[in-house]
Amino acid sequence: MKNTLMKTLVALICLASIAAPTFAFEGSVPRGLPTLNHVFVILMENHSYSDIRNNPHAPFINSMANTAGVASNYVAIGHPSLTNYLEIVGGSNFNVLSDNSPDWHSTSCVPLTDTGAVCPIDGSGTENSSNTNNISGKSIAEQLESKKLSWKNYQQSLPLSGANGVNTSDGFYSNLTDTNKRAQIEPLYAVKHNPFAYFKSGQTSAHLEKTAGFEGEAGLYADLRAGTAANLSFIVPNQCNDQHGIRGENLCGDETALIERGDQTVARIVTAIKASKTWLQGNNAIILTWDEDDNSANNQVLTVVVTNRGDTPSISNVHYNHYSLLKTLESGFGLPCLNHACDADVMVMSDLFILTGHPR
Repeated sequence: MKNTLMKTLVALICLASIAAPTFAFEGSVPRGLPTLNHVFVILMENHSYSDIRNNPHAPFINSMANTAGVASNYVAIGHPSLTNYLEIVGGSNFNVLSDNSPDWHSTSCVPLTDTGAVCPIDGSGTENSSNTNNISGKSIAEQLESKKLSWKNYQQSLPLSGANGVNTSDGFYSNLTDTNKRAQIEPLYAVKHNPFAYFKSGQTSAHLEKTAGFEGEAGLYADLRAGTAANLSFIVPNQCNDQHGIRGENLCGDETALIERGDQTVARIVTAIKASKTWLQGNNAIILTWDEDDNSANNQVLTVVVTNRGDTPSISNVHYNHYSLLKTLESGFGLPCLNHACDADVMVMSDLFILTGHPR
């Protein structure tokens, strides 16, 4: 009888381990923030904290920072761009240390070094660059959906046909168009700035439908005018407007022009967010940050947090990074920490959020 009970218990444990959802790569829900209803994350490119802070060519961004929460000790995690984008939405670089395009819809992709297309991220694995095991191949998009929360990914200069299979586009033509058009394409949209496209889930039709441009019926500005913004809006200007520039062609102007274009782009986005009726509904925040500092000394970038509850300036000297941004979003949305967002030395950026008082 005793042996029978033991065998039954073992069988039940095995069955439970097979049937239960896999939470091994997620931790508990981070504490530190009350519920956030809408968060607008704006990603800029390749400038350090000192490049932007108090720069007279970025008057709007600095005016915004002067009346908001500023992280003065926030660092990007690595290089190049794509690595940082993946760390923001997935808490890991997933062994992707390049800006290579995804291997779209591949079912037999063999992971390479940094010389080929990036295999769709899925399942679990090892992050070799940090000797970390049990990395979950999911993003915050899947976490939000599991809690029945909404998200949308806005990528400026996408073609009207959408993001599926597109690596570069000028808003009209893309790498999918006829060969005789490819030479005319200026890579305003670059897939390396669209991290969701690198996940297997992000290449499904359901997720691709949640990626849109800035203009048009389903675009950023239309959603803001309609007051239909998702719980999480991930907003990426094109390479002329995110201060990246298109290297070798000077298409977007010199360094001063890049700073000014980026500042005006942020001004337009933030003004539209604050004019939307969504901004007054619940606890909302705008988080403006840069992906990396373009290889200066310590990868320090400016990060600004604006809430709809007040204009009190706050400067934080706490060490934060892109994992902190993910952990902060997960805290506000009540999601489990994911991958390196669970690390003990990664903090929720709670001291940058003013969430008392009336919406404004």
